[in-house]
Amino acid sequence: MTHPIRPADDHDEPALLRDQFRQLLRYRALLAAGVVVGLLGGGFLALSGDDTYTASGEVQVRSATADPFATGASADKGINIGSERQTAVSDTVGDLAAGTLLKKGDDVTSRKLLAGLQVTNPPNTLTLRFSYTGATPEQARSRAEALANAYLAHRKARTEESIDNMANGYRAQLEPLEEKRDLLEERAGVDGDDVSSARANIIVSISELSRKISELKALDTTPGYLNKKPVAPTEPAGAGLLLLLGLGAVVGLALGLLLSWVRLVFDPAVRSPRELVRSLGAPLLGTLPRERAAAGTLLAIGRSGSRLAEEYRAVAFRLAYDPSFAERRRLLVTAPRGDNAAAAAAAVNLAAAFAEMGRDVLLVEADLRTPSLARDLGPAAHEVRPPRWAAEEGDRSWPAGGRSNVDVPGSGAFALVAGAPADNVPRALTSASVGRIVAEADRPGAVVIVLAPPVLSYADAVALVDRVEGVMIVCDPREVHRSDLERIREIIGASGGQVLGALLHPGRGRLRRADRRPKSARRRTGGGPEGPAAGEDAPEVTGDPAETMGLRSFTLPGARR
Repeated sequence: MTHPIRPADDHDEPALLRDQFRQLLRYRALLAAGVVVGLLGGGFLALSGDDTYTASGEVQVRSATADPFATGASADKGINIGSERQTAVSDTVGDLAAGTLLKKGDDVTSRKLLAGLQVTNPPNTLTLRFSYTGATPEQARSRAEALANAYLAHRKARTEESIDNMANGYRAQLEPLEEKRDLLEERAGVDGDDVSSARANIIVSISELSRKISELKALDTTPGYLNKKPVAPTEPAGAGLLLLLGLGAVVGLALGLLLSWVRLVFDPAVRSPRELVRSLGAPLLGTLPRERAAAGTLLAIGRSGSRLAEEYRAVAFRLAYDPSFAERRRLLVTAPRGDNAAAAAAAVNLAAAFAEMGRDVLLVEADLRTPSLARDLGPAAHEVRPPRWAAEEGDRSWPAGGRSNVDVPGSGAFALVAGAPADNVPRALTSASVGRIVAEADRPGAVVIVLAPPVLSYADAVALVDRVEGVMIVCDPREVHRSDLERIREIIGASGGQVLGALLHPGRGRLRRADRRPKSARRRTGGGPEGPAAGEDAPEVTGDPAETMGLRSFTLPGARR
């Protein structure tokens, strides 16, 4: 029991992400430019900045206590480490440290001194880390130590000031009690027991206040300990050259991806095979690989080991099993706009592939403005007698004027009706002779392929659609626009034709675009046009065979309905 194959979901998120990532990689120049900018920025920061040095010291903060060894004594009693951190970066500490450094010959203001200080608190500790960044190792060490000592001195002075204030308050309460005690002692012999009782109460209060004053004077006012003295650093602080270059490369890559995404958003070109299929409303028949070939050679069929020839054969088989093509066996090959060399190569090689399959193939060059197939095929094409109806009518004009046979090495031959310049191209394309030639496809086993100029440049292809209903678009995915494909679909559909599919070719490469000349200019200089894969530097396959259209439902070739 067979199960139907479920088509891929166009809204599958992993597939969409993969497509978008592949589309971003199309703009390798922007990605490389972003990485280069990031590397230059990282190198500039690493080499242009002055070296700085950082020295660190750690201070453990403690509270004033009467007996630090007593059971239950807490070192963090009354300490708010956040407030202590703010105190460490206060102007008071800065002034004390600046005064100490001035005595050692380092004349620096409090504001400038605090600008290079950073105080942090490690989690779950009563430790303050003083880090100072200076121009030299010794400067960083001395200033970090001065700031830590200034903080300890300020905290000690603040603790002692609090103790003195509390002791003075107790003394202020003690003086009236002592005066009252002395007065009661003078009246002790007169009032008797009542005076003695009051005097005893006052003495108890005096003793309590005296005890509190004594306890305050006995407090250990040590503010903390400098557990880690700052030492002069041996290496500059901050990121090194390699780290800055790595960070610059990462930031540059992110910048390149951003620029590529912006370029992708505003790029009118087709961004993926899925988008091409959606815009054209027809399947993708194949993607031609980039292959080294001789200049001016159109025929890839017949070259041994040619991946380009195998792709043309695959496209021919897919068309042969396409019900829409098998019913009429007529194919119009054209390009969207611009250079028609790729479409000419596709038409010639498809004709050779059908001839290899045993079909009676007729290739008609309907490009009457710049005909070139007869010259480009060279000695492979040789003239034969015109058809009987042309000889009977004595018509020597195109397309009845001449016909050639093109030999395909090891594959057979196909007939060629080469194009010829015409004074009135529309009249020539719509003549009765063209209808008779196209009608030859009605013979069993016959295939007629018509090469037309770019459909958006001239109306020649549109004039032939009513006779050659099946259309194949040959285009470069990096140059064709989505709007062009949508317009082609509308034009061909309105003319009564059907787009059978698209054939993608890899173009001529970015390095050779500056040398690209119009076809007319090449003809004036005597140079032959190159095939779609001619003159490439490396045999690199740019298309994914998995992206091409699979075989359609089987229909016997040449079947009549």
